[in-house]
Amino acid sequence: MSGQPLPCNPTEIGSLFLFEKLSPEQLGQLCREGRVEKFEPGPVYTEGDPATCFYVMIEGTVVLSRRVGGDDVEVTRTSQRGVYAGSMQAYLGDRVRQVYNNSMRVTEPSRFFVLPGEAFSDFMQQWFPMAVHLLEGLFFGSKSTQRAIGQRERLLALGSLSAGLTHELNNPAAAAVRATATLRERVGKMRHKLAVIAQGSYSPEVMANLIDIQERTAERVAKAPVLSPLEAADREDALTDWLDDHGIQEGWRIAPTFVQAGIDADWLDQIAAAVDEEILPNAIGWLSYTVETELLMDEINDSTNRISHLVDAAKQYSQLDRAPYQVADVHELLDSTLLMLSGKTGERIKVVKEYDRTLPKIPAYPAELNQVWTNLIDNAVAAINDVGGEGTLTVRTGLDRDQLLVEFRDTGPGVPPEIRSRIFDPFFTTKPVGEGTGLGLDISWRIVVNKHHGTLQVESEPGDTRFQVLLPLTAGESDTPEEPA
Repeated sequence: MSGQPLPCNPTEIGSLFLFEKLSPEQLGQLCREGRVEKFEPGPVYTEGDPATCFYVMIEGTVVLSRRVGGDDVEVTRTSQRGVYAGSMQAYLGDRVRQVYNNSMRVTEPSRFFVLPGEAFSDFMQQWFPMAVHLLEGLFFGSKSTQRAIGQRERLLALGSLSAGLTHELNNPAAAAVRATATLRERVGKMRHKLAVIAQGSYSPEVMANLIDIQERTAERVAKAPVLSPLEAADREDALTDWLDDHGIQEGWRIAPTFVQAGIDADWLDQIAAAVDEEILPNAIGWLSYTVETELLMDEINDSTNRISHLVDAAKQYSQLDRAPYQVADVHELLDSTLLMLSGKTGERIKVVKEYDRTLPKIPAYPAELNQVWTNLIDNAVAAINDVGGEGTLTVRTGLDRDQLLVEFRDTGPGVPPEIRSRIFDPFFTTKPVGEGTGLGLDISWRIVVNKHHGTLQVESEPGDTRFQVLLPLTAGESDTPEEPA
């Protein structure tokens, strides 16, 4: 937006604190290259537009705002003479994309000294070369430091996730290895028992009957009911008595296996009626090995499925095989992150999911949202550990007006009011030296606000801290998400 052009008075320009040390010749150059403009109430420039001018207020009232989600949030409102805004980094040239990083408007007729960005850059290079070098070093050094420490933050998170994933994978893998070793032993014994039975003078009909009983017993294992501890104990006692009454040795050892497989005394009665009394012990022993092999194969199947589920969750978390920007289900992302961090939450922290499953999928950068979830969950776990390590982490999703809400609530000590406004600042941390980079929440804020045009905010009191992420339901004009395959 252009204002009404007015004469430029070097004396007036020199009265502004930004230019008060300049010589008359320099002030004259400013007036020749720049201009004074009067703006009526309304917008002067808009966030995200190319930054072409540097503005210094001579008189009036200016308001600076930032776009957060779909709203413009006021950052500064002032009537102080000499305040400046606009292309303040023009001296960096093409090395940095020159756009306005906020929106500016005036609330009353206001006058500004307006200097084109290129002229501002030239004056800085000519008049303050040492300052320009220092500012460039500060700017790019800070960017480099943030990038390096951000990478360290991600590596720390990756190390933590890898440790948790390794722990989670080790349990089912170890169970599968144990079950496989036991299965090999049981199959060997079953072959031996079958050989003993085969050496007897049994008719083909008897052998066929035994095979049929074995098949039906295996089917029964697959349909075994889940019993309460009391029901299981009562059934074990009944089966032990039955086995003892029929001369089966070590009935107390066999009974628990049969109970786990859903076999009761009525089923054993059917077996006893189907075979001769002299082969009943061998038949029971053979069926016992059959049941054990079925149970062991179920255990191996459960373990390998668990491993497959963990690998799928790791792929979902990393998004290695997905498009960077796509339509995503936040619940899938949250579940994969919680699974990756289950080693951190442990058994002492209760994780509660309050999901609104009716929420639509949203356009997002899933891998980066997973990083946000990781940082917020990690902070919640650390907060709970500060109060003894026992507490509750509640992850809630819902609709907040026209945005999707993801809330992480912990029962930690809370964020003190005096630091609440600083927790999203880069390098700010309350952790001991060496334990935190101070970039976790800063990175999260930039991912949510800058990349997703959303909002990240905190509400806190002792025992109830809530980090709330609000995300748009639709893509921005320049965003083109891919539908997942």
